[in-house]
Amino acid sequence: MSPVPGLAAVAPPDDAVALTVAITTGEPAGVGPELTLAALARGRADARWPDTRFVVLGDGALLAARASAVGVDWQALLANGQVVLADVPAAVPVVAGRLDARNGAYVLALLDAAIDGARAGDFDAIVTAPLQKSTINDAGVPFTGHTEYLAERTATEQVVMMLAGTGERPLRVALATTHLPLSQVAGALSRASLVRILTIIDADLRRGFGIAAPRILVTGLNPHAGENGYLGREEIDVISPAIEQARAAGIDARGPYPADTLFQPRHLADADCVLAMFHDQGLPVLKYATFGAGINITLGLPIIRTSVDHGTALDLAGSGRADPGSMLAALDTAVQMGRHRRRPQPA
Repeated sequence: MSPVPGLAAVAPPDDAVALTVAITTGEPAGVGPELTLAALARGRADARWPDTRFVVLGDGALLAARASAVGVDWQALLANGQVVLADVPAAVPVVAGRLDARNGAYVLALLDAAIDGARAGDFDAIVTAPLQKSTINDAGVPFTGHTEYLAERTATEQVVMMLAGTGERPLRVALATTHLPLSQVAGALSRASLVRILTIIDADLRRGFGIAAPRILVTGLNPHAGENGYLGREEIDVISPAIEQARAAGIDARGPYPADTLFQPRHLADADCVLAMFHDQGLPVLKYATFGAGINITLGLPIIRTSVDHGTALDLAGSGRADPGSMLAALDTAVQMGRHRRRPQPA
């Protein structure tokens, strides 16, 4: 029996369906439910994913109401079996834009169901709509974020957060540290951790994106990459030795480069990913360049997970004005990664 609530009654995919992707609809008072609907409707109109079935995890009544609000024909979307509903009722009625801690456990139940289904082989990938961390914490469950929770639930020692744009040569930025106070960043960096992170990035760019020889550019931590030790020794003592160790293992990692000049087209033209040392070193640049069409990918997991690059946008919930571009890109990337992982890997 499937571990996913509401999925047991869903008919198995037909022979034309190669992939099954789960979508968690996230915070019910936010834009996640309607972005899911809008992105799926657009993808179906474009015949975007003919080989993929999508399982939407969420409250069926809520989704029907939001579909009406944003002009999506929910029943038509479900009609041909490419989109199916795994109905997980919310704990209490949902009001768009109004958080309720009593639905915190519901949000986690969606995420748990998607993770369990992916680990059991029901899903080839999961795509997560935004959630509200405060709602889960207010429900009495300590919660730092999707990335950390996925690592814990899959017993993965090291994961890497990577945000990416779209297009033929997308900008990708991975992070050596994620949700840490700036005062703790230097102490969290080590040669061993950076080598592990570079190894994960290299492996997932090969396995998930089909890049035969990934090139990774690495930032320094300090201004001007430390200026030969005058502005800090992390580049000399930690980052450079980690890069050399990764290169000795066959990983094309280069740097460390000053972060204030690295993000220029002439430097990024042949790069497949930039590894930044901390959250606000790399992500402001990426979000400025890609916001609304960028995505979040968790590397290093035994499962594929992509997500949007924005939050719950409570002020837009139920209005139909939220842009589904990032959700559409997250779905595209989940399908792309699922297809690549299904292909035989080089020996």
